[in-house]
Amino acid sequence: MRLSQIRDFVMVVESGSIRAAARKLGVSQPAITKSVRGLEAELHARLVHRTPQGIVPTPSGRAFFARARVVQAELRKAEEEVSQIDGGGTAGSVAFGAGPLAATVIVPEAVIRFRNQFPRTRLRIVEGYTHTLLPLVRDETLDFALAARPDAKLDPDFGFRPLLRIEYVVVVRKGHPRRNVRSLAHLADAEWINLLPPGSPGGLLDRTFSSAGLPEPAQVIRCDSYNIAVALLAKSDMLGIMSRRMLTQSSARDVLQQIAITEPMPVYILGMFTRKDPPLTQHAGAMAKAVIAVARPLARSA
Repeated sequence: MRLSQIRDFVMVVESGSIRAAARKLGVSQPAITKSVRGLEAELHARLVHRTPQGIVPTPSGRAFFARARVVQAELRKAEEEVSQIDGGGTAGSVAFGAGPLAATVIVPEAVIRFRNQFPRTRLRIVEGYTHTLLPLVRDETLDFALAARPDAKLDPDFGFRPLLRIEYVVVVRKGHPRRNVRSLAHLADAEWINLLPPGSPGGLLDRTFSSAGLPEPAQVIRCDSYNIAVALLAKSDMLGIMSRRMLTQSSARDVLQQIAITEPMPVYILGMFTRKDPPLTQHAGAMAKAVIAVARPLARSA
């Protein structure tokens, strides 16, 4: 099995066609076809098949694709580390993910610190929630992710370093007619926005109401976007649940307020997810250290 075969197979799956893969790699279509067929022969399994929508992986192909992407990522990192050693540590790249809270209160200062040390390093930042970021850490698309730890037992493939305690509160627009209500039971008939993670599939809303012994509200908009949720809350009589820290940020503070309900609210831990093996590259490790340095005083001030 050659590395070029792995590269060709991954590109075919990602592109969805032999023609597109050949164009991106700068080789002929027959060469790509021969490469993939040779890989299938070595593995004694069919990896892809044609459909009206293009080429898609078989079940065996999907399994091999997941491993092949990790192999490619490891090779890229190895090449960058060698380049860093030979070139004085000025090259390389880092990719990491962050949930809305981390993206707002940790990432900006951490990136500035990192760029002061490594101004030429390429950075990629992906915003998302735990359930979307962890698969990208697993296949090494991302070096690490800053997100809330879910209720479920942590996958043994991941390491987790706690950074901040996240307390959640009920929020509404300023001047909301129910702003003085103090019980969830009197809010169950309202329309809610449910920022699903953490603790999906029910999300924060389900956990909050079920912990209080109440059914989840019937009128719910499920939303994965913090920015959309804030905009909807600010322009309507909907209710929502968000981190207390996020409510202190100008984007939310200027338009939203907390409802001081008496029932206990969810608490989660925001932390750094990494693959347990292999270790972070030099630059990814430096970015992680910058994140930890920014988060440390925030944790003390909680």
